[in-house]
Amino acid sequence: MSVKRPASRRQEKVARVIRDSISDTIANHLSDPRITGLVSVTEVDVSPDLRNAEVFLSILASDEDAKNLTLRAIQHATRWIQTRLGDQLTGRYCPHLHFREDVTLKKTLETLNLIDEVSRDLHAKDAEREREDTESERLEP
Repeated sequence: MSVKRPASRRQEKVARVIRDSISDTIANHLSDPRITGLVSVTEVDVSPDLRNAEVFLSILASDEDAKNLTLRAIQHATRWIQTRLGDQLTGRYCPHLHFREDVTLKKTLETLNLIDEVSRDLHAKDAEREREDTESERLEP
C-alpha cells in the first residue's frame, strides 16, 4: 500500500495551471464530435518531478457509451492538449498527461441511492409495524 505524499507548492501551482488550461482547451478548442455532454476537470495530480500528471475528468453524458466515447476522444487528443499546455507552462518540462475518469461523483450518487433505498425500507417497515399495532389494539377487549 503506497502512502500519498502531500503536494509541494510547486506541484499545486503546476496542477492549477494544468487544470485551467485543460478545462479551457476541452471547452473551447476541441471540435471532436465524439465529445458530448459536460466535461470538467475535477483534479490534477502532478508527480514530484513534474514530469507526469494524472488528470481526472468528470463526464456527464446521456449514457455510459457516450461517456466512454468522450473519454477516448480526449485521450486521443492528449498530444494536442499537451502542446497547448506547454505554451502556458514556464517550467523546464511539460508533464505527460494521463486522463482518467473521476468516479467520485458516481460513487457518491450510488451511496446516496443506497441510503435512500434503506430509508424507504425502514419507513415501510415502521408503517407496517404501526398498522399491526393498531390492529392488535382494536382486537384486544
